Amino acid sequence: MRQVLQSLKSGKTTLSDVPAPGVRRGHVLIRTTVSVVSVGTERMLVEFGRASYLEKARRQPEKVRQVLDKVRADGVLPTVDAVRAKLDAQIPLGYCNAGVVLEVGEGVPDLKVGDRVVSNGPHAEVVSVPHRLCARIPDSVEDEDAAWTVLGSIGLQGIRLLEPTLGETIVVTGLGPIGLCAVQMLRASGCRVLAIDVRRDRCDLAEGFGATVACIADGDDPVGVAEDLTDGRGVDGVLLTLSTKSDEPLHQAATMCRRNGRIVLVGVAGLKLQRADFYEKELTFRVSCSYGPGRYDDAYEQAGHDYPLGFVRWTEQRNFEAVLGLLASGALDVASLVTHRVDIGAAEALYADLGGDPNMLGALLTYPRRESASLRRRTVTTAKVARRPGRAVLGVLGAGNFASRVLVPHLAKLPVVLDTVATSGGVSGTELARKFGFRQSTTDPDALFDAPIDSVVVATRHDSHADYAERALRTGRAVYVEKPLALTHDDLDRLDAAWTAAVDPFAMVGFNRRFAPQAAKMRELLATLREPKTLVYTVNAGVIPRGVWVHDPVSGGGRIAGEACHFVDLLRFLVGAPIVSWQVATVGLTGGLQVAEDKTSFTLTFADGSIGTVHYVGSGSKAFPKERLEVFVGGRVLQLGDFRTLHGWGWPGFRKFDLRKQDKGHSAALSAFITAVRRGGRSPMEWAEILEVSRVALDVAALARSGGGHGSRDSRGAPDGIGRAAGGAA
Repeated sequence: MRQVLQSLKSGKTTLSDVPAPGVRRGHVLIRTTVSVVSVGTERMLVEFGRASYLEKARRQPEKVRQVLDKVRADGVLPTVDAVRAKLDAQIPLGYCNAGVVLEVGEGVPDLKVGDRVVSNGPHAEVVSVPHRLCARIPDSVEDEDAAWTVLGSIGLQGIRLLEPTLGETIVVTGLGPIGLCAVQMLRASGCRVLAIDVRRDRCDLAEGFGATVACIADGDDPVGVAEDLTDGRGVDGVLLTLSTKSDEPLHQAATMCRRNGRIVLVGVAGLKLQRADFYEKELTFRVSCSYGPGRYDDAYEQAGHDYPLGFVRWTEQRNFEAVLGLLASGALDVASLVTHRVDIGAAEALYADLGGDPNMLGALLTYPRRESASLRRRTVTTAKVARRPGRAVLGVLGAGNFASRVLVPHLAKLPVVLDTVATSGGVSGTELARKFGFRQSTTDPDALFDAPIDSVVVATRHDSHADYAERALRTGRAVYVEKPLALTHDDLDRLDAAWTAAVDPFAMVGFNRRFAPQAAKMRELLATLREPKTLVYTVNAGVIPRGVWVHDPVSGGGRIAGEACHFVDLLRFLVGAPIVSWQVATVGLTGGLQVAEDKTSFTLTFADGSIGTVHYVGSGSKAFPKERLEVFVGGRVLQLGDFRTLHGWGWPGFRKFDLRKQDKGHSAALSAFITAVRRGGRSPMEWAEILEVSRVALDVAALARSGGGHGSRDSRGAPDGIGRAAGGAA
């Protein structure tokens, strides 16, 4: 299928051939009939892409600060690589879509195949969208009108925050598509409207919708017009639907308002508020968030959990329905906003004109009405690949940041044939396939497992790791699973059964740190001493907001199971003895703290008497180095600093082993995997040890979620499972 993509690096917009997405639980698959180009937003994206690196930095000062923090923590070269990878990305454009439902995923109660729907899907012939971000189109509304629903909902949410009442006077500043929709909705609410813009043609449209206008190009004084309109009392509220760096619109809005007036920002404006403007009148200022309640809440959008209507009357989906109702009643006219209409095949030419055509207000992309086989094609060929003797033939599941920035670039340097990359959406996978020369990109995992490959790399979301790893083992493929291996003990049991049943099983987990050159040196030095060791591992993990999927115990498993397993494995590797027990302590949920699991200390006791403590802290500064490991044994000390420095005290013949840049062992781990696959040898990691580390990490995570406690290998099978913390639950 065809989809509109844009390069963050160059700003170039392309119409690309990508695989059609598959339908997932809670989603619907939609064949697009028309989509609306959000001219203001998409013009900003295109202009940002075309800007120089210096201008990009000026426009995003907060990103510059993040880059500087990463330089201080990780060094210059890793930071440069990360920035380049980010800018190399192709992003989908568009979020105003109308079409026909092709398939309905599990857990979608209110839509069926053949329904006409609107959604926030991108400019693509087929889109997969969570059902909470869809709404059924009334029979009386044409697709070309319905496609404006999402833009209309952005304006509607701003109006809801403004809380206008019948007879009030409301100002709309900025008459783009959202502003002109807002003018009509306010008029439908019984408000007098003053519409302000710099363009005469847009003021004329607003006037036709029943607004009084103040045209800056004609020399009108908006403040004066507002005073005349309200007999000097001031307006009741101002809706700012514009995009500017200037602080003047906000100052002007405050000047026009009466005492206790309201101002809502829907677009972008300078936010240097003048205290006197707000203090003397006790004005209220709010910033509107997109389509309404539910936006950016994964529990609502992705999991489909609705907000109770009695408590949250207007969610984003119900705002969609309200706009569709206005379209059906004739209270909202969007046909007058259309200035351009082109077939999807001419999208590149339309975007080339986007920055230079000041008359472009509303642009529609139309799509072929008939369904063709190509729309359902979930696999596309991206390169011709020759099989070469002695090379592993590889498939990759997942093309997220880690896969695209770390795993695949390292794999591409090894003696492998890159055959298939599989992703859920198709865009990232196709981009990765074309960049590194994979034979094909697919959104169908079956296509990957049906391909002539001998090895699989799993780099998808955590909750899918066990299923894909089991499938690889049962089909006789060598598998490299990015950590964690699984999120439950039941899944680990399934994998163990698959391993046992396989004729020649081969599996590795992405515990790359044990393959780092400095870790190998530490293991070599520590192996010369037989006495128990004391290890202290401090991990400055950084803040991840509460709502991000990694915290979800179902899809992400939490940060202990999802990342701290790395550190369990490295300590196990360095000690060289089984883990026999563990003690966990977690900070309390006080002072507004919402996530405690990633602020945890746990101590592992090993069969040889060694102890290792991991301080996993998700509340530190990103400017501070992430990892520091110290080992004390026999009057000697080793200190590993973020996989860049290794210093020793008291070691005969060893003082330090420093690197020019950080090396966490990714390349060495993948090289060991591919070498073993090519030679038909055993996995570089023992399966029993992989299971041991994975089970301990899951038990530590469970204790961290319950507030702390203790556990052991002996107690795992007991009726109460792991030990209980005081006042906690296992």
